[in-house]
Amino acid sequence: MAAVILPLIEAAPLLPARGALIGLDLGTKTIGVAVSDPDRRLATGVETIARTAFTKDAARLLALAAERKAAGLVLGLPINMDGSEGPRAQSTRAFARNLARLTELPIMFWDERLSTAAVERELIAADVSRAKRAAVIDEHAAIFILQGALDRLAKLKS
Repeated sequence: MAAVILPLIEAAPLLPARGALIGLDLGTKTIGVAVSDPDRRLATGVETIARTAFTKDAARLLALAAERKAAGLVLGLPINMDGSEGPRAQSTRAFARNLARLTELPIMFWDERLSTAAVERELIAADVSRAKRAAVIDEHAAIFILQGALDRLAKLKS
């Protein structure tokens, strides 16, 4: 059975009460990966995967999800500022459809507008060098995306 693919708010009722979520920032060259605690309060970085072939990338993501006993995956959906979806959003949706064939974990989309820009500003403010920023930006963007989703899920509960 293939996974469901839904916006975060529509998928929230399908999630178990506890269980980590994996957050993904899909780039063209890398995938930033973050994970939440089982109570879904805090997102932390896991790694940045250098993209190679979909099969290999998906295998690594699903291995991480199994290691963390994840209850679902949150993909940052790069929507344009005007609310439209461009080629990057279409690519993210295609990745989700392909991944859904390999897992039963729910796949949720979270609007990631300006996430990379926000993370870059934070890293610059922390005086992180350009080279170090390049090495960690995708993982930090995944943290930013997942934390936003966790905060929204917490508000839905209250």
